[in-house]
Amino acid sequence: MEAKDVPILVPALATELRFAQRLRKHLEEEQLLDGRYRLQEVPGGRMALPVLEEKLSQLRLPWEVPCGLVRIQDPVPSRAARRQTPAQKLRDQLRRLLGQSWSEELERDVPRAWQRHGDLVLLSEDSFRAAPWEKLGPALWEAVASALGAQRVARRGRVLPDGIRSPSVTLLLGQDGWVEHVDNGIRYTFDVTKCMFSPGNITEKLRVASLPCSGEVLVDLYAGIGYFTLPYLVHAAAAFAHACEWNGHAVEALRRNLELNGVRDRCRVHHGDSRQLELRDVADRVNLGLIPSSEEGWPVACRVLKKDTGGVLHIHHNVESLPALAPPQLQAERGSPEAQHPTEDCGKGTPGVRIRPEWQRWAEAVAARIQGLLAELHGQLWHTSILHIQAVKSYAPHVHHLVLDLECRPTPPA
Repeated sequence: MEAKDVPILVPALATELRFAQRLRKHLEEEQLLDGRYRLQEVPGGRMALPVLEEKLSQLRLPWEVPCGLVRIQDPVPSRAARRQTPAQKLRDQLRRLLGQSWSEELERDVPRAWQRHGDLVLLSEDSFRAAPWEKLGPALWEAVASALGAQRVARRGRVLPDGIRSPSVTLLLGQDGWVEHVDNGIRYTFDVTKCMFSPGNITEKLRVASLPCSGEVLVDLYAGIGYFTLPYLVHAAAAFAHACEWNGHAVEALRRNLELNGVRDRCRVHHGDSRQLELRDVADRVNLGLIPSSEEGWPVACRVLKKDTGGVLHIHHNVESLPALAPPQLQAERGSPEAQHPTEDCGKGTPGVRIRPEWQRWAEAVAARIQGLLAELHGQLWHTSILHIQAVKSYAPHVHHLVLDLECRPTPPA
């Protein structure tokens, strides 16, 4: 079923033109005038003044102003209404739909933010949960789509604990969950009811797109729908990519996205558990984009690195920081000496973000662990060096999603 425009019928008081301003002043004083719409002429040469539906029972009209109640279909928005935010438009559309049934409970239940993917709006899981909404049936979702300029509406649920982070998304309006999203000139298509898409990772995708990867072979151990595989191929000019993914729905989207972006011939998709990947000695660069931890993929990453020249690992991880670190950061923001050097030098920091001690300790521990895995695998010494620590986003209170760029090179024999 496609979204339909919900007819707007607004109550108004119609009076003779000579009484219009007197009536307007009265309605404004009584806070009954609906300022979302303009006064407009109706048949009979009268002027209609929109009034708030939920306050009709409070109307107490001055006896000297002759007027009658009418309904205006599709009234003209006022100048102030045309400046409304989408959230305000949504609230007003729903208030008109419910009329006198509108309540503070419903007001709190209307979302103020959502994700938009083309003509589909994805609502948060905690929106429209109050019992009165259920009585509206499909009319509710048609009103939401109309207010937000969408054709389809879906609502997000909790991520399922099935090992592949399947989304729990219900399609509320429309028949098809496939959408298209564009980031940095890259087209991503996916089914919102079957695949996750995290807009919060855009900073890391932009950073990946700027890396100098010309001529390199990439192995992406957790490719998903191509979040990082595509920036490496499209913008960073990687020569070839091996994209590993075990979620069949994500693999379908990944194949479509490779075609959409014209890089299908430069990528091999490996459908299955990346821990069982049979590749060895092929990669100049390995992406391990799995949180909260990609640790199970570290041995695989070491195996796929070129044994003669090594390469770079991009290791994602959620790292917890102690809340006691907050005071020094606040001091730095107020112009203390630390504020003059907010990041570490030598490429180890994220511009504008202080490298916290926990982050540095985690990076050093990972570097030592990877060095040990490589020495054990190849029977010779390897050198690992921290190139960069990137803070992607705050994942939870005191928990940050980080990426460690770790260079790994075999040590030449003495």
